[in-house]
Amino acid sequence: MQNCYRLLHVGICLMLRFTIAAIIFSFIILISSCNENENKKQYIVGFSQCTMVNKWRQTMLDEMKRELAFHPEVKFVFRDANGNTQKQTEQIQELINEKIDLLIVSPQEAAPVTPIVETAYNKGIKVIIVDRRTSSQKYTAYVGGSNYEVGSTAASFANSILKGKGNVLEVSDIPGSSADIDRHNGFFTSLQQYPGIKYISKIYEEGDEHPSNKNSTGFLKNNPDIQLIFTQNDRLALAVYNACKNLGIENKTKIIGVDGLPGKNGGIDLVEKGMLKATILYPTGGKEAIQTAVKILYNNTYKKETLLTTTVIDSTNVRVMRLQDEKLSALQNDIERGQQKIKEQEIITNNQSNIIFAISVSLALALIFGFVLLYYLRENKKITARLALKNEEILKQSEQLIELGKKANAANEAKIQFFTKMSHELRTPLTLILGPVEDLMENEKVNRVAAQSLSLIQKNTLRLLKLINQLMDFRKIEIDKLKINVAENDIVSFLNQIIEAYKNIARKRNIDLRFFTSQYFLNVWFDETMLDKVLFNLLSNAFKFTNDNGYIHIFLEKNEAAKNIKIIIEDNGVGMSEVAVEHAFELFYQGEHENYRGTGLGLALSKELIQLHNGTICVKSAKWKGTKFTITIPIENTALNKQDYTRKEISETVLYDDSKVYTSELLPDETFQNELTSPSFEHSILIVEDNNDLRRFLKSRLSYTYEIIEAENGIDAIDKALDIVPDLIICDIMLPGKDGFEITHILKTDIRTSHIPIIHLTAKTSLQSQIEGMKELADSYITKPFNFKLFEQNIKSLLANRTILKEHFSGEISSELKTRSTNKTDRKFLHEFNALIESNIANEKFSIDDICRTIGLSKMQLYRKVKALLNCNVNEYILNKRLQKSKFMLQNEELSISEIAYKVGFSSPAYFSTVFKSKFNLTPSEYKENRNTNNIR
Repeated sequence: MQNCYRLLHVGICLMLRFTIAAIIFSFIILISSCNENENKKQYIVGFSQCTMVNKWRQTMLDEMKRELAFHPEVKFVFRDANGNTQKQTEQIQELINEKIDLLIVSPQEAAPVTPIVETAYNKGIKVIIVDRRTSSQKYTAYVGGSNYEVGSTAASFANSILKGKGNVLEVSDIPGSSADIDRHNGFFTSLQQYPGIKYISKIYEEGDEHPSNKNSTGFLKNNPDIQLIFTQNDRLALAVYNACKNLGIENKTKIIGVDGLPGKNGGIDLVEKGMLKATILYPTGGKEAIQTAVKILYNNTYKKETLLTTTVIDSTNVRVMRLQDEKLSALQNDIERGQQKIKEQEIITNNQSNIIFAISVSLALALIFGFVLLYYLRENKKITARLALKNEEILKQSEQLIELGKKANAANEAKIQFFTKMSHELRTPLTLILGPVEDLMENEKVNRVAAQSLSLIQKNTLRLLKLINQLMDFRKIEIDKLKINVAENDIVSFLNQIIEAYKNIARKRNIDLRFFTSQYFLNVWFDETMLDKVLFNLLSNAFKFTNDNGYIHIFLEKNEAAKNIKIIIEDNGVGMSEVAVEHAFELFYQGEHENYRGTGLGLALSKELIQLHNGTICVKSAKWKGTKFTITIPIENTALNKQDYTRKEISETVLYDDSKVYTSELLPDETFQNELTSPSFEHSILIVEDNNDLRRFLKSRLSYTYEIIEAENGIDAIDKALDIVPDLIICDIMLPGKDGFEITHILKTDIRTSHIPIIHLTAKTSLQSQIEGMKELADSYITKPFNFKLFEQNIKSLLANRTILKEHFSGEISSELKTRSTNKTDRKFLHEFNALIESNIANEKFSIDDICRTIGLSKMQLYRKVKALLNCNVNEYILNKRLQKSKFMLQNEELSISEIAYKVGFSSPAYFSTVFKSKFNLTPSEYKENRNTNNIR
């Protein structure tokens, strides 16, 4: 106890030290962050620029940064799309993800960028559009100049310098852009006011930052009488000037540019050098965009539309403009240096404050935690006392649990005894059922129908007997009462006898069943009653999952070094998935499809029985590639206790009994054909059931009244349902391939089969399964076992209701017609033909050509086939379908006459009323008014 006390004391001290250090560090960081963040709130502004390849947009960014120098509380995040619209969209999404407060966008293209800008706006982010607009009004503010005004100003200046007379050429670089179109329209429209000035043409030059003068040179060679050239930016103006200089006409040709940027080869520089007559100042709006952004962030009054004014820069004001720009740049540099000095002083001040605060907090915490330590030392003594009391309580509870365990074991023993007794009690009536049934089967006076029923009773009685035997063996293993009783016998002879029981089944199914061994005689110690159950179970599984014309091979190998034998059973059946192989020997495990015919007992029991022999069993399998089971057991009996074995001969009776139990369900049933000539049935039923016995039983009971089609898996069922289109489907739920729920969903959502009633006949009795079946639109859910009369009446009711609905409301193919067309191909044609018309009932342009194209028949073939099967022409049938549909809608839906007319494919309500009255002697309105009376049919 003293050692525990010391350890606890040391732990508390260490905990306190680390806690003090953590708190001091947290306070230092907290104070540092508080000092760094001023009283003003910090904002994040994101700017998405379409491209930065030209100087005008670089100037826009410089103006923004210059204005941001007055707003240190604003964090500026810049993105350059390099002229790529997709990249700009992605960059704006990144800015949204960074939780920015305001977004500034200069779009590359209006329409493609609009959706992501609207997304930002809808998320509550303020949006400012600069220079180019988007295709939406969802933005907070717009800042930009008027390109139309730029063109108009250029036209006015051209008139003044040409004195109202001369030839004018226009040059641009981006065909179809918004700037190109607006500037051209402003220039061209304004020139119409000056009849003495002739607009010659507009040409384009390639290149953005460094445009060529190839097209300009060629045009000026052919048209030397150009007095003035209007270029849509200063870069083009420089290129055109070089073209004029090369041609020696630079002195007589006047050039007007656009942008008016400072710096070398900017518009201001070119005007000052005399290379341009003038440039139209087109403001970038960078400064105004930041000013508007700050107003928005601080909830101050701002303009939603800020239109920047333009002006002409010529020789009269160019020097003033250049000096003004130089002063602004110098002022910006001074501001940046001042801000840098302020930040350096803030860092020094913050560090000094942090150190003083950290020392003060450390002293205060040292005193506080001193008192805390004393408090915990006292609490430790109280905890020790409480732990002692808890230990006493735990000891008492442990004694109580031991007592309860003894009672539970006694109760479990009583349950096992009851289960064993009940299993024996069940075996007695099963034996009494089996005996008389076999006697009757051997009686020659029993007719073939009764013999078939007796065979079904015998097979399922043996199946139930096998299941009870397996359950009893498991109980014996659980209570350690199943003792191995070995004898030294010839394993080769033993295997031959077991394989012989399957020869008849293999011959009838054309399965290659062979036994391979190099041993003619091999004595092995084994328990015949256990090993034969294992082998019968494995062989039965192999036959269940191997298709006809397959193979099942048995190998016996002796390993002298390991002193054991291997029995290998290999087939080329359906195989198992990786998941099924992993859980194959687990009790009651059933794979999704692999074990749908079993209970999950056989393989688990086989493993237990082989382990009693000190052997092993394993499986290798691949889906659709077959399965291989390998049993390994020792040859000698040295690993077994002597009291567990005796020397005896193999019992023929044991092998015979197990042979009957395991092979009876594998024998193919003799197909019973009705001796009476089958009439042409009115209705057909598709039975989807993987259990052969139950499927044949249902067929034998229903084949007197209905045409029966069979399917034993989900894929085959869907194919037959779509091909034959039966009148009703009886479907199990647990099926290989696709289960009953999937089948119902597929058929109920297909226009060709959605009308077919589906009955779920299954052993799944849970309420959840029934609800799931109804969700998939199953018409009825019947659980096994079932009353056949109730089941048969259910079928009759569903078919009768379906017939009434077809003939009364939707004008389906009548029962008489279906009975008359017994050919499967004709029936399939009728259903496809009817489904095609139903799906196009509202299409007034639907024609016979559409039917021919879909079904794949010529007009003549279609006319003849419909006339032969339906005794009417195609147009009459379509018209009748439309009218029958309209009657149903008039009776059951609250729609106007016009709405119904269009929904059933008539081009006008008037024509619909005329046709309806000629058919039923009542107008649609009269029919609708009397829909609740009994004299309207």
